[in-house]
Amino acid sequence: WKSVKQDLFQVVLEFQACLYFAAVFQAMSCGIHYLASVFFVETPKFLCDAPWNITNVLYGNHSGNSLEDVWSFYKPGNGAVVVQTINGEQWELSPCLKVQRHDAVNFRYEFYGNTSVESCGHYVFDHSQVKQSIVTDWDLVCEKEWLAKLSQPTFMLGVLIGALVFGDIADRVGRRPILMATSMCQFVFGITVAFTGNYYLFVVMRFLLAMVSSGYLVVVFVYVTEFTGNKVRTWTSMHVHAAFAVGIMVVALVGYLVRVWWLYQIILTLSTCPFLLYCWKFPETPFYLLAKGRHEEAQELLDTIAHFNGLEPKLKVELSTQKDENGMEEPEKKLSLLDMFGSWKMASRSATCWAIWFIGSLGYYVFSLGSVNLGGNQYVNLFLAGAVELPSYFIGCFAMDRVGRRWTCAPALLLSGVACMLIIAVPQDIAFMAIILSMTGKFAIAIAFGLIYLYTCELYPTVIRSLAVGSGSMMCRVGSVVAPFCVYLAGIWIYLPQLIVGILAFIIGVLALFLPETLGEPLTSTLEEASALGTKFSKKKTKEDGVQMNLTDSKA
Repeated sequence: WKSVKQDLFQVVLEFQACLYFAAVFQAMSCGIHYLASVFFVETPKFLCDAPWNITNVLYGNHSGNSLEDVWSFYKPGNGAVVVQTINGEQWELSPCLKVQRHDAVNFRYEFYGNTSVESCGHYVFDHSQVKQSIVTDWDLVCEKEWLAKLSQPTFMLGVLIGALVFGDIADRVGRRPILMATSMCQFVFGITVAFTGNYYLFVVMRFLLAMVSSGYLVVVFVYVTEFTGNKVRTWTSMHVHAAFAVGIMVVALVGYLVRVWWLYQIILTLSTCPFLLYCWKFPETPFYLLAKGRHEEAQELLDTIAHFNGLEPKLKVELSTQKDENGMEEPEKKLSLLDMFGSWKMASRSATCWAIWFIGSLGYYVFSLGSVNLGGNQYVNLFLAGAVELPSYFIGCFAMDRVGRRWTCAPALLLSGVACMLIIAVPQDIAFMAIILSMTGKFAIAIAFGLIYLYTCELYPTVIRSLAVGSGSMMCRVGSVVAPFCVYLAGIWIYLPQLIVGILAFIIGVLALFLPETLGEPLTSTLEEASALGTKFSKKKTKEDGVQMNLTDSKA
């Protein structure tokens, strides 16, 4: 079927475009569910539960008859809120404890008499900005605060497991069944999350939602590349990420309009349900059918594609196998992860690629999840974090095809590192400058994160290409698991997460300068040819018997 692989992309025109945009549409749901937790775990101002019969409230120089009168003035850490009940009791309310005043005569903010400290039974929240979140519903503050912070890392762990599980299953049962199953499960689990009723069931359902969302995103990348011509593969692979970015923008918009977490979750889930109406019409990819020996189905699909595009079905499927000099079929050579480190040159290349995968994912989610902590309007910040990706992918595609992969990846990482480290010099009262620098860092890291998929495929030979992409994807998922914990460091210093990403991005950007350029280079077949990339030897013409690059065997 080598001749089929050579000519297949020539007949896939309108059919390809329709299939591509339909499949990529659902990728928005992955961006939606990945970032939805930004507003799930939003913690508004809160205090220890107050007596129900409050008549007077004091906070500094501000007074009122209820807590609602002072919420706009209250700042955590700047003193307690003093309340008086109808029977004369006086309490000092703080976020995680309350103090009862004894023998208080006058109702004043300062008190120097005897007091007793009590723990909080429940909490009262400021609902002016956040009507309901899982924090307000289940009191995930103080000693339970870690539970709220654990929800996103748990989700990212599901992303890691889902990428491994569904990537492998897709190679066994096909791309189409996995796309349909994960899409349906995304809808079911997404709706179920809204009606969980308790924290632990919520985390479990979000974990399952993460697995299927990650599974869809991994498989759809393989699916569209197997229906995409070599000339436009750079664009199509990069713009799967663009659909993900649109999903982030949808999260910001819905989060702004809907401040009740379960209703917010339902609306986000319903936003991509139209995909379920037509995903069952998706065909299996011809490459998968051929690889599994289902030649009649492959021939039928190719004929259907030709008719759809108004072409005469001339392409015929023929099976050919590689044989040795004795006429025996050559067994496929099994390679392991150690082969990626078989020489110093390949070892340094593999370590650098893994580092780019890691920092790409870490930086991507730190910028996205941490955008709400930068000051200013958190909804606008998250929307910008998604919007800034769209031009980055267009510019990245142009740069990759003109100046090359290395001279796109390395400067992007260096720019991201410099932008992040400049945040140190920005005073905290100038929020817009910090936002601009952060968005610049996100713009640059998105370019590097988007191109590393294709760059890795070109840096490694056919015999180990899928293993290289799969191991890189593993490092990517490790970065996504670490990212939420990095974001939580903003509690120590608001710009600490960006500083960490900036230092790592700059160092890895320097290392990326030593990677070989692959623009215009033919795909390599052996480890020796791959090791020679960037040298004079690599300029010699190498071929793979006319076989076009594909990611069919990628288990990323």
